[in-house]
Amino acid sequence: MLALYIIYCIIGIIVALLVIALFLPAKYNIEKSIVILKPVREVMSRVADLNYYARWNPWQMTEPGSKMEIKGTPHTPGHEYWWNGKKIGEGRLVLRAIDHKHVHFDLEFIRPWKSFANDNWMFEEWGNGETKVTWQNNGDLPYPMVRLMGPVLNKTLNKQFEEGLRNLKKLCEGA
Repeated sequence: MLALYIIYCIIGIIVALLVIALFLPAKYNIEKSIVILKPVREVMSRVADLNYYARWNPWQMTEPGSKMEIKGTPHTPGHEYWWNGKKIGEGRLVLRAIDHKHVHFDLEFIRPWKSFANDNWMFEEWGNGETKVTWQNNGDLPYPMVRLMGPVLNKTLNKQFEEGLRNLKKLCEGA
């Protein structure tokens, strides 16, 4: 009798989590900005050249010994950064489009789970030779597990984007 009660409780919890996941957002969007004391062209070149990526990106910095490979020509669609590590998983970032004030990447995570995101950057002249950099990332939150993790994912990504922008600022300003 006790075993049956435990089974019903487990089923009830699973059903409750599945219902909760139905009402959670199916997408996420993170957007952070910072002002860097360098001209647009200089700041933009650090983002559109993936040879600099490991020097400012917070995820890559958590596992500096991970494998990485860079392909293609910097500042050109098709320029690609691939990574593979125990902590950071496996994925790739591919420059999709670039113009005088935007850089757009396709971000693909291969493991620990497969997902895709848009990674977008905007660079605006700000003050006297300064640049306002806005980093925006959005993607789907698949049902049910990733949706359930969505609130924690948002909190973590917000912190990591702030850290990444601070790292980029240090890199660009030479600190």
